Amino acid sequence: MSAINLATDLRADMNDMNDVNDLTDGMTDTMTASMTVESSLPQPVLSKSVEIAVENYFDSMDDQAITDLYEMVLSEVEAPLLSCVLRHTGNNQSHTAQILGLNRGTLRKKLKKYGML
Repeated sequence: MSAINLATDLRADMNDMNDVNDLTDGMTDTMTASMTVESSLPQPVLSKSVEIAVENYFDSMDDQAITDLYEMVLSEVEAPLLSCVLRHTGNNQSHTAQILGLNRGTLRKKLKKYGML
């Protein structure tokens, strides 16, 4: 094999390697972007929903006095959250508490508070 043929083959192999690297880099970028979007999507959507709901509440109250807003918002969000996670776990309180990052006793207190126990 001549030096020219060897250089040509080497160049072709390097081009093939660059193509593979470009492909894998593109796949990695796509996967990273996809994972970033998926992991960050629920949080902004949920926080925006809360913001819109609170603004709508303020608009609907006109000049009426507003009190205990914090507790009202927590109860409006917490009860459906507990219900949804319980359904997801087949009413397994230990698993529900684990998913929510609560201890089981705290979960049970919250379930009693909302008449879910």
